[in-house]
Amino acid sequence: MSTDVGSLHFGTLRLPRSIFEPLATSACETGRVIVHDGLSVFALGTASVIALDGGLADTARTRLALGELYSISPVSELQDPSLPTPAVPIALGSLPFDRHARGQLVVPELSVLAPRTGPAVAVVVGRQRRVHELLDAQSSLLGLARRCEACPPPDEFVLASARTHEDFRQRVSAALAEIATGKLDKIVLAREVRVSANRPFRQADLFERLRALHPSCTTFALDGFIGATPELLIRRNGAQVASRPLAGTTARSGDQDSDHKAAAALLGSSKDRREHQSVVEAICAALAPVTEHLDVPAEPVIQELRNVSHLATPIVGTLTARSVPYPSALELVGLIHPTPAVAGVPVDHALECLTTLEGFDRGRYAGPLGWVDARGDGEWYLGIRSAIVEENLARLFAGVGVVAGSDPASELAETQLKLQAFLAAAVRP
Repeated sequence: MSTDVGSLHFGTLRLPRSIFEPLATSACETGRVIVHDGLSVFALGTASVIALDGGLADTARTRLALGELYSISPVSELQDPSLPTPAVPIALGSLPFDRHARGQLVVPELSVLAPRTGPAVAVVVGRQRRVHELLDAQSSLLGLARRCEACPPPDEFVLASARTHEDFRQRVSAALAEIATGKLDKIVLAREVRVSANRPFRQADLFERLRALHPSCTTFALDGFIGATPELLIRRNGAQVASRPLAGTTARSGDQDSDHKAAAALLGSSKDRREHQSVVEAICAALAPVTEHLDVPAEPVIQELRNVSHLATPIVGTLTARSVPYPSALELVGLIHPTPAVAGVPVDHALECLTTLEGFDRGRYAGPLGWVDARGDGEWYLGIRSAIVEENLARLFAGVGVVAGSDPASELAETQLKLQAFLAAAVRP
């Protein structure tokens, strides 16, 4: 923890559009952003950093760390009474794929939550005097907006796989050999592709293009981790929880008849249905101890993206009164991550095999990203269809689920399809 959170305070404000728009623009350029069709979250500045020293695996330390968020005190005279629901501070970030790895969340100095319907709400966190300074005169908030230095976008790119195509096919073959022993049913293998540009990538450009190309996804930019993910890991709103796992993929061509046939074939694929069901069962088993019931459709549905379709199952449930106080959204993430969708089946053995079969550190790729608020509510997504961007280098990642019957060449082709999600936004010669 880098700040004495107990000494922090917060105030809230219904944000006028004249102030909201420049703050949102600044956040897209230099801040932290998570946007989907129902909610936009923009964050500027850092009031505090909450360390998750034990990673998601240490639930007790996670709960203790979140106590720091809950301890931020409201300034009574700086709570906007016109808000339909009182606003509270949030902490947001992207966490490592490795659930044992140290992570951190940021409590922003300014967070803006803008639902599709309803007012945009600002929450300011800081020393009490600072909160007064920013909220007594609303225009003071504009001082938090930073604009990027004017510089042209990159227009020359070099694209290279971190490993050769043949290397990846051999790794898939090695995974199939492990599966043939009966110790492993599925493993998710990822590969890395690097894009070097002649000038630094601009966050706002990447974010806006990803949002335009993938409007049904959740687009994010969090401290250099940028992408458009289609997969909701967990959402908590009071006692209500939801998840929408994806597994099973087919290409889309843009031709309506062809895509309809491909979707029907995906729904009828025993290989893809088994792969998908393993993810659904793992999530339900992890949530069962803390829920009264879970509503799980008997059949998956097709979730269409720009160039691929997935099998998806919307899961909704209610937390049990036995678990009051309810586990926070982040603690729920700790119960279910990593799912078979990004690790394999059985998960523990798949994770062991990944150290040799995959051969690189995923970092934040396929880890959870999102936010949790001081009530414990929040939204967390899987960090897929993503890249780590540092100046003029973007490291892109994509993974595939390998099961008995998988074809190495087909799995390579699937990674190429998934990589297009980010490449289409990044490479603009």
